[in-house]
Amino acid sequence: MPVRLKKLIGTIVLIALVIIYAWLATTVAVARLGHSGALVHLAYFFLTGLLWILPAMLVIKWMVKEPKL
Repeated sequence: MPVRLKKLIGTIVLIALVIIYAWLATTVAVARLGHSGALVHLAYFFLTGLLWILPAMLVIKWMVKEPKL
């Protein structure tokens, strides 16, 4: 697969990942953390703010991998 096509696909996947992940994390926070304290909110948003990096890292690694000859 050409590198430019992989980067296009990877970019679209990353954008979709961020949108879906943000929606999901916010939905869970509204549904489950409504009556929690400020520290629980801080911990939740800190962890979910960092957690999206793991799947994004895999997509970026796939994007920059050299094509097989």
